[in-house]
Amino acid sequence: MLDRLGIDLEYLVVGMLVVMLLLLIAFFVMIMKYNQLATKYRKFMRGANGKSLEERVLSRFREIDSNKSQITDAISRIKLLEDARDTSFKKISVKRYDAFAEMGGKLSYSLCLLNDDNDGFIMTSMHNRDGCYTYVKEVIKGNTYVILSDEEKEVLDEATSMHEALNTR
Repeated sequence: MLDRLGIDLEYLVVGMLVVMLLLLIAFFVMIMKYNQLATKYRKFMRGANGKSLEERVLSRFREIDSNKSQITDAISRIKLLEDARDTSFKKISVKRYDAFAEMGGKLSYSLCLLNDDNDGFIMTSMHNRDGCYTYVKEVIKGNTYVILSDEEKEVLDEATSMHEALNTR
């Protein structure tokens, strides 16, 4: 019958041997993959039954929920810090000097504290032999409504010029 179809028996046997060899190789590959998968499964299920595995999964979900609430809390705290940052004093300038010629040691000073809007105050402390006198002058938008000494003008100018320095970074 094979002769009528034009198929040589030797080629058929060789072809079948090649197919069997390929199937045998595929069989061994499948066995190796099965063993790898079985090892991973045993490792995953080690010491666990369905109930303990479910508990592990639920535990991870609880951790995720806890992390979400911690992240929400952290975001609200960051918002509070950002709001406080906007109103805090960031521009600071101080100058020490001798207010009176007979005094030495540069015990007098002028201190300027301003926020981003150049609102704040200038505090001046003048030291002489009789004592120490402290004055505070309000600064609104970089201006004062009282007369400033040269040292107070200097610290105000230095503090307001920090605005450009802070914004160029």
